Amino acid sequence: MKDSTYRVPTTSRLAQWRLDNLSSCSYRRSDPFKIGLWNWHLALEKNRILLLKLYPEISSFTKENPPIASFVIRVLSSIGDRKPLVHPEVRDQVLKNNDDFIWPIDIPLTGKLVIDVEFLDLKTSSSQGGEPCSIWAEGSSGRRSNSAALDSLRRMLTEGIYTDITINTSNGRVGAHRAVLAARSQVFRSMFSHNLQEKELSTINISDMTVESCQALLDYLYGSIEPQDFLDHRLSLLRAADKYDIADLKEACHVSLLEDIDAKNVLERLQNASLYQLPELKNSCLKYLVQFGRIFDIHDDFNVFIQCADRELIAEVFQEILTTWKGF
Repeated sequence: MKDSTYRVPTTSRLAQWRLDNLSSCSYRRSDPFKIGLWNWHLALEKNRILLLKLYPEISSFTKENPPIASFVIRVLSSIGDRKPLVHPEVRDQVLKNNDDFIWPIDIPLTGKLVIDVEFLDLKTSSSQGGEPCSIWAEGSSGRRSNSAALDSLRRMLTEGIYTDITINTSNGRVGAHRAVLAARSQVFRSMFSHNLQEKELSTINISDMTVESCQALLDYLYGSIEPQDFLDHRLSLLRAADKYDIADLKEACHVSLLEDIDAKNVLERLQNASLYQLPELKNSCLKYLVQFGRIFDIHDDFNVFIQCADRELIAEVFQEILTTWKGF
């Protein structure tokens, strides 16, 4: 049976090493114990004074990802006044080897010892070179799980793993997974639940999208869209979001379209805001045109807009003009 003297029981953040007697030897090291991502050791070395060490088990993982630890250590002896010795709180110390944290204890300790290590935080350096990140930060495990799940979805799409639906666009076709589409859109789910062409032939016709914009739509639904692709296909994505009832995509397009209104796109965005019922975008376009007076900069385009735009929208524009300019 393995000697329990070297065993260190743990909870999620607390380790406790109990020693019956230290007088018979000059060095003891605990068995490895797991806290966070690392295996750890406690060690006691008797010289002229007692040295207490805490360090991670040396491995390739530790060398590449050394823990940045915050902790408190307490030592309690069974003989004496039974008040624990407490090391001042250690904050954000990089621990790579057995010399990075040493606590010299110059008070004689006899009898049974209890050594508590309470880890307040453990961080790792960011692979992107940013600030160290706590492994216990709220949601960190969820983010790792989400990242892995998204990576799997991306591979399903990009590598065509078991695709079971074909989307015909205006200039090409692309494969997808009906389960993913159904989970992201109630409209798609209805298509696959009833005896429609989409269910019988395993195809969807989306003739109002190019293969490029449809790929951008799929990339968004699978969580893998690149920022530039999103910007390039915003209006097509907005149309698809409205058509297929994808609320989060519609809101993402709405927010993005609000960010870069200018003279070249304001009239088009105003029409889309009216068509897809985006009141904040509509108000921003009207403000840009009327309150900021940019309507004079696009006189010719505005005349074309008046001839083809929805009558209710034109009325709203002129109402905004009358309201804004009433006091002038």
